Amino acid sequence: MDVHLRHLRYFLAVAEELHFTRAAQRLFVSQPALSKQIRVLERELGFDLFERRSRDVVLTPQGEALLPDATATVAAWERAQQAAREAAEQRELVVGMQTAVGRGLQRRAMRRFGEQMPNCRVVLRLVDWTDPTAGLADGSSDVAFVWRPVQPRDISTRTLFSERRVIALPDDHPLAGKPEIPFADLLDEPFIALPPEAADLRDFWLATDARQGRAPVIGAVAEAADEVFEAIAAGLGVVLLAEGNAELYARPGVTTRPVAGLSPAELAIAWRAEDTRPAVRAFLTALADEPQRSDSSGF
Repeated sequence: MDVHLRHLRYFLAVAEELHFTRAAQRLFVSQPALSKQIRVLERELGFDLFERRSRDVVLTPQGEALLPDATATVAAWERAQQAAREAAEQRELVVGMQTAVGRGLQRRAMRRFGEQMPNCRVVLRLVDWTDPTAGLADGSSDVAFVWRPVQPRDISTRTLFSERRVIALPDDHPLAGKPEIPFADLLDEPFIALPPEAADLRDFWLATDARQGRAPVIGAVAEAADEVFEAIAAGLGVVLLAEGNAELYARPGVTTRPVAGLSPAELAIAWRAEDTRPAVRAFLTALADEPQRSDSSGF
């Protein structure tokens, strides 16, 4: 039986919080997704780890017995990752992303970084939407381009661009001829949604805060950008995206229109707060001259 490290992290969060909702917020996943993963772990183990109550949870005797070694296992893996990252410091920097970055940003950052760290190779890693931190949470990325809202514990971010949101829809859609579409006209449209694991990011791209309590109509769920546009072309729904991504993802049969009544989208650079390795700091410095609207980093 193989248990994934992610499941142990989820177990530890619930064991420490003794509350699924608080643990989900801490992990930056949805509460249903967290509950599902804990159930998967319990099925793998063959016993319950938690006793579910109406307002909270408590560890079962089996959960109590597992907790010390699970804590030690995760801590040992984190130390091993850190040692490996330090050993590869001058050789490789993994940059996670979930959509194409464009805007000249990536090219400029790579050039500046190469001038500062000529012996360090940059590896670009495309991560699907099930991990809104683009690989930072599990250590598979060193820095990442992410879309807000992404602010799990121990991850710092700095906004690079703020752009209005547009809607991508089929060319023959009845609203495609409008120069600008009020969001109220889109409330009954089926939307292409990110997976539930994307949590707050899923809600942002569904514009749930602008729906006045009305639940969105979900036409399809997509885990990557290419899947989104395949779904649009197939007539399964429409999708919001940042204005700067409209040109990057131009497709035959798909058009984009500005949407009125929505807050802007923010593209940010993100990194683990405790990660002060030279290569990470050099990449952040390479982006220092880019426009910034807010800074939650302290860097």
